[in-house]
Amino acid sequence: MGNILTVVAVVLIILWLIGYVGFGEAVGSFIHVLLVLAIIAILIRLFAGRRVL
Repeated sequence: MGNILTVVAVVLIILWLIGYVGFGEAVGSFIHVLLVLAIIAILIRLFAGRRVL
């Protein structure tokens, strides 16, 4: 399950970067929600005691 969280976090961060650079403010709020979800996935890994990325 840890690898899935890493993949999800990386994909969400990449989508955030593409959305923020490519679409600007039009999709900005939705992309920031995805970024928050990616950060939460990374924090779950940290608190579980495993290495991040």
